[in-house]
Amino acid sequence: MRRAWRVIRGLRGTASAAGAARARGTASAAGSTVTARTAAGLLSLAVTAAAVTGCASVSGQQVPSTNGLGPITFAIGSDDIGWLKPVIASWNKANPAQHVTPFYLPEASNVQLDQLVANLQAKSSVYDVIDMDVVWTAEFASNGWIIPLPASKFGNLQGFWPAAVTTAKYQGRLYAVPDYTNADLLYYRKDILAKAHISKAPTTWKQLAYLASTVAPRYHLKGYAGTFAQYEGLTVNFAEAVQSAGGSILNKAGTQVTLNTPQATAGLTYLVNGFEQGWIPQEALKYEEVSEQDAFENGQFLFLNDWPDVWATLGQDPSKKYGIAPLPGLKGPGSSSLGGANLAISAYSQHQQTALRFIQYLTEPAQQRTMLELGSFPPVLKQLYVNDNANRSLIARFPYLPTLEEAIQDAQPRPAITNYDQASLVISSEVYQALEQNKSPQQALADMQNQLTQIIHDG
Repeated sequence: MRRAWRVIRGLRGTASAAGAARARGTASAAGSTVTARTAAGLLSLAVTAAAVTGCASVSGQQVPSTNGLGPITFAIGSDDIGWLKPVIASWNKANPAQHVTPFYLPEASNVQLDQLVANLQAKSSVYDVIDMDVVWTAEFASNGWIIPLPASKFGNLQGFWPAAVTTAKYQGRLYAVPDYTNADLLYYRKDILAKAHISKAPTTWKQLAYLASTVAPRYHLKGYAGTFAQYEGLTVNFAEAVQSAGGSILNKAGTQVTLNTPQATAGLTYLVNGFEQGWIPQEALKYEEVSEQDAFENGQFLFLNDWPDVWATLGQDPSKKYGIAPLPGLKGPGSSSLGGANLAISAYSQHQQTALRFIQYLTEPAQQRTMLELGSFPPVLKQLYVNDNANRSLIARFPYLPTLEEAIQDAQPRPAITNYDQASLVISSEVYQALEQNKSPQQALADMQNQLTQIIHDG
């Protein structure tokens, strides 16, 4: 569902226990470094060097010759296979001369990235279609590893969520097609709020802080849980706070850092105040996805910021005890970070026409529905969220879809920086310093501004 920030953790109760790392919508954990990428790359090259074929020069780039149609591979994380097997089997039965072979990557999102980069840098044709985190588009496109795609082959993407389409573009050109999407939601104990005579979830930070500070302790609960450990999950939570105050990390062009604003200060101060005032407990500074979800499921918290797949883990009939709502914001409903995955075609694929046809197939309503039903991956097609006769059974099974639809429409992509993993490390480090009160919000933002500006400058 998101593609995820959990590095080796998955959809509990739906897909594999390691699967949500990709579904969550975040990239790698803080441990993804240049050294790690280099080591993984050397190992990957040792395994796949034999797959690198002879190349012909096209527009200054080395790309393999291609006849367009033929067998292809589909590179995807090994945690996503639950929904994939019947989808590929159906394709292969109908297209025996254009057989698709899944190429399963490691479960950990950061290791997936390392392996993909190593092979693409070597101009290997081992991958044809690549299922990639939404934050990798800029890096892959800027390096010429994936090819531009014709929007006309996908109905000009009119049926897709616009925010998801944004993550598939680089410098205004379409380099991928959304595969699935995601947005964080606010989970809350509906039964506890009812006891306190509260009829609806908070929509503003002020309301959230009040309820987490007063109602939660009255019923022996802690206030609010999020992913506040120093890793990609903290980057996501920080981005959501800044967006929900009306700010941004980068300008729309992705060329300037925009953290020296009152909105960014308000966003970080909101999180810092939560820890200072106690409605976010100090233990949450260690929370990643597994720990925060477990704490909420075990009855420790009144509120939780998490992805939609959590709903499937909350029992047979979660709606009796739990509620879901969009994230709150400074003055009204807030904005989630956008998660998900995109489908791209390797620049070194020998059968790019088949690869394009396969992406068209994966983004048809039938396959999108299968991804949701068998893997809990939220579809990118708007029509599957419409509460009509065609979707009645789907929404009955996934009652969070209408709320998720609202959250997706207000969600924003994370910064489109070509070296996103380095930028995320800077963001999570500086935010963590502020949460631990080692820096003021203003100083942490100033340091973040300078470091991110240098990253953009260095390319």
